[in-house]
Amino acid sequence: MSRFVRASKFRHVWGTPTKREACYDNLKVSSTAWDCDLVAVNPKFLAVQWNAGGGGAFAVIPLEKIGRLQENYPTFCGHTGPVLDLSWNPFNDHIIASAAEDSKLMIWQITNLPLEEPANAPLLTLSGHQRKVGHVCFHPVAENIILTSSGDLTLKIWDVAAGEECFSAEDFTELPQSVCWNRNGSKIAATCRDHKIRIFDPRKQQVVQTTVGHPGVKSSRVVWLGEEDKIATTGFSKMSDRQLSVWDLRKFDTPLATQNLDTSSGILMPFYDADTKMLYLAGKGDGNIRYYELENDNFEFLNEYKSSDPQRGIGYMPKRGCQINENETTRAYKVHNNYIEPIHFKVPRKAETFQADIFPDTIGDEPSLTAQQWIKGENADPKLISLKDGFKPAAAKEFTAPSPKQSNLTTNGVTKSVSGLNPLVKPVSSTSGSATDSSRTIKPIEYESKYHELKRDYEALQNELESRNLKIHQLENQLAAMSSK
Repeated sequence: MSRFVRASKFRHVWGTPTKREACYDNLKVSSTAWDCDLVAVNPKFLAVQWNAGGGGAFAVIPLEKIGRLQENYPTFCGHTGPVLDLSWNPFNDHIIASAAEDSKLMIWQITNLPLEEPANAPLLTLSGHQRKVGHVCFHPVAENIILTSSGDLTLKIWDVAAGEECFSAEDFTELPQSVCWNRNGSKIAATCRDHKIRIFDPRKQQVVQTTVGHPGVKSSRVVWLGEEDKIATTGFSKMSDRQLSVWDLRKFDTPLATQNLDTSSGILMPFYDADTKMLYLAGKGDGNIRYYELENDNFEFLNEYKSSDPQRGIGYMPKRGCQINENETTRAYKVHNNYIEPIHFKVPRKAETFQADIFPDTIGDEPSLTAQQWIKGENADPKLISLKDGFKPAAAKEFTAPSPKQSNLTTNGVTKSVSGLNPLVKPVSSTSGSATDSSRTIKPIEYESKYHELKRDYEALQNELESRNLKIHQLENQLAAMSSK
């Protein structure tokens, strides 16, 4: 019987591991039970969630700083609960967002690394969620727009330049497990513990489509498939088989294709490269990374990177940061227990010239829209760049934090606008009476003391609530593991 091999320019893509001495070593990687990637990377920096006692922290390492990190490496530690997710600004490599169990979103500017001492003062802190913030993701097209999802069963859209919440959707019935923008940022796909896949229109603040996804009890994830109105999801069957499905939003009732991959228990972490139409699947606790090619509405298996060392998380370099002259199609950053290993995926070719067929124009580092244009309803495709002559970064833009009057304060779970440095001081009208009237004189020091006292009480109660939520989450995971056996 004749055997046909499917033709593909990526059939021979292979992954190259990195020697231990060229990895990022001596890391205190977070031990959080939350389903997250643990690492985020851009062409300049690598950020990893840190195991910090009594609060939440993450470390930022310049990409060129390989080898063992110093003991007590200074971190960014403004959160009072463990950091659960990180996201780099796609238009400014020095800006990163962090989300944590303390229900806060923080924006940080990365300069002067390594730090001389831990940094605990972010550029901006946004409060609005009432429970832990599990996901954070910058908008792919509009500048300074961020998406967050939370254990309070809401999605929120923030304009970080203005320091305010723009939109909020409250259509979840269970904990959201993953969220993802589409290519032009007009829609959001989300998976949830209730097994449903939801498509949100963030500016309408509502779900526009929904369907039943993977029936298994473990976590499910979703990614958009480039410019197409299609998504891919990973999850588990009722019999605990790991699954990969492709969905078309025009026929959203049933998947176009579903593959049962294996019976391993690790949650799959998908990454889709729209330039090559390749999907990379790394399983938590697995040592291997499989990669597929999208063809005829299904994923065709290409090859597998094999390793005996299991991964706890993984992050991927944007295409503009890859080694184009070596035909590197992507670079994965594999999280081990105490170090991170770069894995280079390359197409083997003898030609030393630029390979235009495997490197089409890709997404650059300039936004297509301002925040206000997107908020008012405009859509635009990402700005593309050619990598033929290498990546030339745009001029760095300085991020200016909003003034205190534009920032958000959470009081009893309600987000309010703050009109000054101290939210307890009411502005005094010039016509309300004489400034020398002792009965109307406000003593700022008294208000300042009272404000800090209330803030300490609030944070103590919030920390107690979050610790109980974490215990509930751990018990749920134990019950889920027992029920799957």
